[in-house]
Amino acid sequence: MSQSKPSDIPVQDELFSAGSSYLEHMQELYHSSPESVPAEWAEYFSGLKDVETSAQTGHQAMLARMRPQISAGSTQHYDDITTLSKQGDIEYPSRAIYLIQAYRMHGHMHAELDPLHLNPRPSSPELDLAYYGLSEADLDQMFPTGDLTGDHQMPLGEIVKLLEETYCGHIGPESMHITNSARRHWIQSRLERIRSKADYDTDTRRHIFGRIMHAEEFERFLHTRYVGQKRFSLEGGESLIPMLDAMVQKAGSNGTREIILGMAHRGRLNVLANIMDKSLSDIFSEFEGAQLQESAQGQGDVKYHMGFSSDVQTPGGVVHLSLGFNPSHLEIITPVVLGSVRARQCRRKDKNKTEVMGVLVHGDAAFAGQGVVAESLQLSKLRGFRVGGAIHIVVNNQIGFTVNPFDARSTTYCTDIAKIVQAPILHVNGDDPEACCLAIEVAVEYRNTFHEDIVIDLICYRRHGHNEADSPEVTQPVMYRRIGELPSIEQLYRDRLIRDGVLSAEESDQMIATYRDCLDKVRRATNRPAPSPVNSLQGRWEGFVFDGAEEPDTGVSADVLSTLARKVHRLPAEFSMHAKVEKIYDSRIQMMDDKQPVDWGCGETMAYATLVHEGGWVRLSGEDSGRGTFFHRHAVVYDQKTGKGMVPLQQVENGTLSHFIVVDSMLSEMAVMGYEYGYSVAEPRSLVIWEAQYGDFANVAQVVVDQFIAAGETKWNRMSGLVLWLPHGFEGQGAEHSSARLERYLQLCAENNMQVASPTTPAQLFHLLRRQLMSRARKPLILMAPKSMLRNKLSFSPYADFTTGRFQPVLADKNRQIDLAGVRRLLICSGKVYYDLLAERNKREIMDVGLVRVERLYPFPMDELKEQLQRYAGVVEVVWVQEEPQNQGAWLQVNSLIRQALLENQKIYALTRPASAAPAVGSIKRHKDELEQLMSAAFAENTDGLQG
Repeated sequence: MSQSKPSDIPVQDELFSAGSSYLEHMQELYHSSPESVPAEWAEYFSGLKDVETSAQTGHQAMLARMRPQISAGSTQHYDDITTLSKQGDIEYPSRAIYLIQAYRMHGHMHAELDPLHLNPRPSSPELDLAYYGLSEADLDQMFPTGDLTGDHQMPLGEIVKLLEETYCGHIGPESMHITNSARRHWIQSRLERIRSKADYDTDTRRHIFGRIMHAEEFERFLHTRYVGQKRFSLEGGESLIPMLDAMVQKAGSNGTREIILGMAHRGRLNVLANIMDKSLSDIFSEFEGAQLQESAQGQGDVKYHMGFSSDVQTPGGVVHLSLGFNPSHLEIITPVVLGSVRARQCRRKDKNKTEVMGVLVHGDAAFAGQGVVAESLQLSKLRGFRVGGAIHIVVNNQIGFTVNPFDARSTTYCTDIAKIVQAPILHVNGDDPEACCLAIEVAVEYRNTFHEDIVIDLICYRRHGHNEADSPEVTQPVMYRRIGELPSIEQLYRDRLIRDGVLSAEESDQMIATYRDCLDKVRRATNRPAPSPVNSLQGRWEGFVFDGAEEPDTGVSADVLSTLARKVHRLPAEFSMHAKVEKIYDSRIQMMDDKQPVDWGCGETMAYATLVHEGGWVRLSGEDSGRGTFFHRHAVVYDQKTGKGMVPLQQVENGTLSHFIVVDSMLSEMAVMGYEYGYSVAEPRSLVIWEAQYGDFANVAQVVVDQFIAAGETKWNRMSGLVLWLPHGFEGQGAEHSSARLERYLQLCAENNMQVASPTTPAQLFHLLRRQLMSRARKPLILMAPKSMLRNKLSFSPYADFTTGRFQPVLADKNRQIDLAGVRRLLICSGKVYYDLLAERNKREIMDVGLVRVERLYPFPMDELKEQLQRYAGVVEVVWVQEEPQNQGAWLQVNSLIRQALLENQKIYALTRPASAAPAVGSIKRHKDELEQLMSAAFAENTDGLQG
């Protein structure tokens, strides 16, 4: 849309940047009437005369070839309309149909959408009557209208008027990319019926003015009272406020009970004050740097990242509004909101997906530029992620920080990305609040009718810079010169209502004065309390605690285990199972009858089965999670004759909130992890697990880890029990299939913000998963999950480990033949390398080296490790062994903690692979050589190869 250009850009660059269709249009004008085009255009085209040839095909000739022919075999052109006999022309009646379709396709390009009027509209010959062999002489002729809303036949002049008003006014609809005819026709009919014009009564129009006035006066107040402070002003886009207000009222009237709203910075404070009804006192106190009340938890965040929730009365009842907390990574809130919506719909048993609705407010540059938008859109129709459609509002400032649209995207509109899911798009002029309210009402109706996404492109501008300390005219002089000349939206709408007799100047002045006085009184109040901390332990979170939760006993009785094992591993007789899966299922029943050691797949499945049986809610999603990447889970099984899938764990669901949900996600990490985080925050009584195919695939979602999972509690008091299931272990599979980047998660650990664990037995996994849901605290769990261990019989657990006890942060050496007094070296490790060390010790028949496993790396089990070190009081050499390179893995984070636990006579060493830029080598031979060197150094008689 609008863009400003430096004045010294050559004319040629400016011409070509305008687009080929516009250039051709100007060239045609020049040829027909040189004096009708600006001087710089005339100069440009005159310079082209030397290169023109008689063989050059003009645009008009090309158009003539493309137009519908009069009749078969005819050589007449529509240009020669005066010689055309209407009675003998069978094509003549259908020409209006072509015109109607052209307006539906191209009308938005000619709509009055840009408040700045900086760019000329492109040339669209398809909207010219002459393109179809028509002229003004035909305006009174009756034409069939096809599926155009209205009479079956209308005069051509009336048809053109209807099309102009519907598609070329202050709303420019795009729907022709939608292949579903019902959806496409709904949009067309809905707008054509009213010609894209609102027909609000006097009270509604006065209400809209009040909303606009509050939005603008709030921003003006902040601008003058808190000079230079960042607030990411909404000025220029104030129509967002009456839009959101109209949306809430419309949705509430249609039965919506919750609206989850996500947005970035711009306009957030305005939305908090004028839509969410956040206390003005709190907002002003935040500007003044007041400290939170002493009861506040965590470190807080800047004011334009904060979320809020409130209840709003609508004609259909109370609607609960929830504005998500959003970090500076702008669009990352999109999947988080969608996950939160899905969890609430599931809790409400909202099968029609009408009671809870998601609304996303985007910026134009971010919507077009950030990949998580496309990922989130792709989730919209997937059965494991559908939320019944989201409403997207793009606050289109026509600039991204300092970047013009032609440098910010390759598409015509910033909203074109939404066409990948065939979402209708309504472009609307932000200087027309009534058109904006109409657009959002249509959006709510469409969403509730078709349960699909819809996008509103709110084309406006940014009156100030990216932030209030910026000087935007430095990079956009033309744009900001134009903005400086524009009256505000409040002034424009006020004048419009006065002209229409809806409002008098005196009434509007009084409304403005009253609101300004209110703002000033709140600010000048001397007894304002400190801002209230976010109370996140209410509603669904009541009864939970941030810290200090007691450790639950996670063992399950033998009778329950045996019964559940049969429920989830015996399928109906008519179900034809794959032979390999049937064997695995039969083995699991044997395991739960204490006839075989319990493997990892069985331990995990029984954790889910027991939780769901006890009334729990489990959701597992990720790429190929149903079967499991390593052919170990088989939570979904398929009939080999019919191909029909079945989820056996759902057979133990018990109660209204007892669920087992397993989802094979699309090939996405960032959006899906964000979605599951949002789900976990919205429903604390669920065990939500996101599984990476390989652990380091989570790298693609690092922003979710950094800004939500690791820091969400300390910034916003928002707890999450999300589990990140990250396969980890060095087996010679190369750099990308070895490491889950354990070091990165440990680096993010502080203030008891999350847990990092690497269980080495199925029983440990069983207790860890059960603990995650049974505890009264909710902390994210970063789970270094097994790969080769899945089939390592040395790692399998005895049945008795499942019936009693709980997760153990440290595991002692299980070899009872080792005399602790005779141990010369103690090896401490975490994860799969334990079994490498165990196998090597058994191979060498070494009895003077002890093995201790740290199963939970954060919070670091200091007391439990000290207890083990006390058992080896005579040992001097304590060696931390890891399979990761020295600069990776756990060593750099745990070495100081281990030193604190050591006895006075003990010294710590480290045994690792050499520091490396990549996590692992690509050669299986080199991998084995490195492993052999590690094992040799671990059991050597001296300390060569150890890091002191």
